[in-house]
Amino acid sequence: MLPGRHKTWYFAIEGVNSFVTTFFFYYLYFFMQAHHEFDTKANLTLAAVTGLVYAVGSWLGGRFAQRAGYFTALKLGLGTMLCAIGFGWAVDSAAARVVSMAVAVAGMSLTWPALEALVSEGESISGIQHNIGIYNIVWAGTGALAYFVGGTLLEKLGMASLFYVPIALVTLLIICAAVVDRRAVQTRTVKHAGSSPEATCTAPVLTTPSGRAKVFLHMAWVANPFAYVAINTLVAAMPTVAARLALSPMHAGFYCSLWLFARVGAFGFLWLWPGWHYRFGWLFGSFTVLTGAFAVILVVPNLVAVIAAQLLFGCASGLIYYSSLFYAMDLGETKGEHGGLHEAALGIGNCVGPAVGAAALQFMPQYPNSGAIAVSLLLLAGLGAIRVQWHCGRSANGPHRK
Repeated sequence: MLPGRHKTWYFAIEGVNSFVTTFFFYYLYFFMQAHHEFDTKANLTLAAVTGLVYAVGSWLGGRFAQRAGYFTALKLGLGTMLCAIGFGWAVDSAAARVVSMAVAVAGMSLTWPALEALVSEGESISGIQHNIGIYNIVWAGTGALAYFVGGTLLEKLGMASLFYVPIALVTLLIICAAVVDRRAVQTRTVKHAGSSPEATCTAPVLTTPSGRAKVFLHMAWVANPFAYVAINTLVAAMPTVAARLALSPMHAGFYCSLWLFARVGAFGFLWLWPGWHYRFGWLFGSFTVLTGAFAVILVVPNLVAVIAAQLLFGCASGLIYYSSLFYAMDLGETKGEHGGLHEAALGIGNCVGPAVGAAALQFMPQYPNSGAIAVSLLLLAGLGAIRVQWHCGRSANGPHRK
């Protein structure tokens, strides 16, 4: 097993990476609206394109990390992000900045599967539960902090800070990753041929019946992309929500980041209480709540209602995400590849949701809420798909706990 001090560094790298990616990618929509006059439809289209890049990149990135090594993938991804963000700062056209964002997303897609594998590799089932809990709290917490303070940074330091703050932090990450990799190599012992360079322990012994466990994994892999259908649509439309509520970028950061903090709280609760594992009612109920809260945030022009809906949205999205990642790491011996599949599923959701919203606004421009309604209907279809999966799995493997 890798020494605990190395995994502490992995969590630290993960946290800074989450801060960088949340700040840059979430506020780039505000930047594109302010500097290049992107409206909701344009931002949703941009989100759909980059979501597709992330889906393909994560799938390939997970496979690359498993074969070339987790640190190799991590450093390559960070280097790609650094170059892409620097390019976006240097140019001044909308098209060039779209390309910059897409390349930065491709780089990011190499980092997350590698980090998920690093914190999970060589752990028992209880160790996976423990480390995935920390992992989720760290990335969600630093991401929430980034969105909370991001608007203030842009107002106080200027819009250029959207580029030079991430550049500085990614440079620091590359240095840290190189140092930790060198130290880990000195203490790492590969126990069997054919394993990844970072693998130091045999796969954990599963205690959950494989047929039943796979049903939950497949349901989570359906639920999580649909959750990110809602999340990425919400993020891309947030400048419009903020304008509707008459919020400045700074106040948008304060009031529109609440769902991120609620997700952190959900991660903490789910980390401490494992009773939600392999329970259908928790997964289905969370998806139901997420669907309703999403519609309220995008449609209701009342700040109090939006705040309340965000709290529910954050808690629900937290359980759905945790389910997908935990089941993937619980069942997967090849952590890098399974992490890549988990992230690729997110990318599919990131692409489909904004694409549906943009298409609705394109063909029904007279209805400003058509995008939100179309995505809400898509989420309801996802609820039906999960229900069908559960019934089919129940018939094949026997009754499940609810």
